[in-house]
Amino acid sequence: MILDDLAAIVGAGHVLGREQIETRAIDFWSSDATRALGLVRPASTAEVSAILALCHARGQVVIPEGGRTNLVRGTEAEPDHILLSLERMSRIGEIAADSGWVEVEAGAVLQRLQDHAAGQELRVGLDLGARGSATIGGLLAMNAGGVQVMRYGSARAQVLGLEVVLADGTVLEHLTPYAKDNTGYDLKQLFIGSEGTLGIITRAVLRLHPQPISVQTAFLAFEEFGPIPKLLGTLSRGLAGTLSSFEVIWRDFYDLNTEEGRLRAPVRRGLPYYVLCEAEGFEPEADAARFERLIVEAMEAGAVDAAIAQSVAQRDAFWRIREDFEAEMALFSEMGDFDVSLALEDMESFGRDLARAVDEQLPGHSGLHVFGHMGDGNLHVAIGLPSKDKKPIAERIVYDLVAARRGAISAEHGIGLSKRDWLGRSRSQAEIAAMAAIKSVLDPQNILNPGKIFRAAGSAPV
Repeated sequence: MILDDLAAIVGAGHVLGREQIETRAIDFWSSDATRALGLVRPASTAEVSAILALCHARGQVVIPEGGRTNLVRGTEAEPDHILLSLERMSRIGEIAADSGWVEVEAGAVLQRLQDHAAGQELRVGLDLGARGSATIGGLLAMNAGGVQVMRYGSARAQVLGLEVVLADGTVLEHLTPYAKDNTGYDLKQLFIGSEGTLGIITRAVLRLHPQPISVQTAFLAFEEFGPIPKLLGTLSRGLAGTLSSFEVIWRDFYDLNTEEGRLRAPVRRGLPYYVLCEAEGFEPEADAARFERLIVEAMEAGAVDAAIAQSVAQRDAFWRIREDFEAEMALFSEMGDFDVSLALEDMESFGRDLARAVDEQLPGHSGLHVFGHMGDGNLHVAIGLPSKDKKPIAERIVYDLVAARRGAISAEHGIGLSKRDWLGRSRSQAEIAAMAAIKSVLDPQNILNPGKIFRAAGSAPV
């Protein structure tokens, strides 16, 4: 039996059978039970290679797991699949503080790496709400985004070198610690964002950045959308490259999270739009004065209310309004959640047309929330569905509106199973065919996370 052969590679204590995993939930977001033949936990790249070589020879499907907070059903397995977790591969190497890089195994949790870097007065250029569970391998496989993409870029931008194991067990090791490497195809970019369908990331060399020593955070309220993109441009120029976050929040989400008994509202409630912005720099007094001056100018240019955090506690309270989803999850017993990218010029009309379409096509819905990382063009949408069977209607509403604006149906969450059949709204059939061709070359037997992104190797989504 294949589980016995896997145990011979990693040790019997690191292979869990069907009966040991069938009572656990698929992931953080789903209470459905795990359906899989077993779970294997290698401790080294050599063991990952041996596992995949064995599974390739047997035609055995392998589903890689990261921190299990995937939002698009990207690690869902079938009863005859093997789950592979790199949780035992969590080593964080010594930081090269002067040149700003570190080698990390794929099972390391982001927050652990952040804390490790902070001890050297350095920063990982990636942060998101799931920092306490998300693993480096999972973040790279999904090309995760987060709240600081506009300053540091997505997960892709953090990678200097990568080690990947292909479906047949071949190890591609190119763990370079420098930014410039023009030696042929940049193969690592194929695997970053491929959702575990082309190979399994086992190690990475990540760039690190100087840790800022000053932070300025503000909440602003607006009666119209027009001044908001202008404010983004003003802050981007006026803050001399220190603007790290620029979040926009529509009224319903802000008002829900700041209702009496919940979080304190730093600015007036009941207005159409809100902005949460943050700058981080290296000259505390000059940074604070410059930030305050620009926020005062924003009040003169269209903001109707503003508040600047005066302490770490206030700054954290501001961010809780943006990152707290307990009230939303309680309100929306059935939810359709979406993660899209749009040009800044299209966001206002998207929000307006979305609200109209939801009211018309989903009568009895329990609300619509729009918010997101406007600084990098990413909006999140949550719709309180009247019933679970209405989700396809919500999907068509959102993705048709996105496609009409030439946007992306996934900004940072990936495709997985949830968005597989809508990929054509963002990518041409020629592009999809090219992706499928790459998959068929690197994984000819279709054993790595099959059915995610594509229904089968070589076939395009409906």
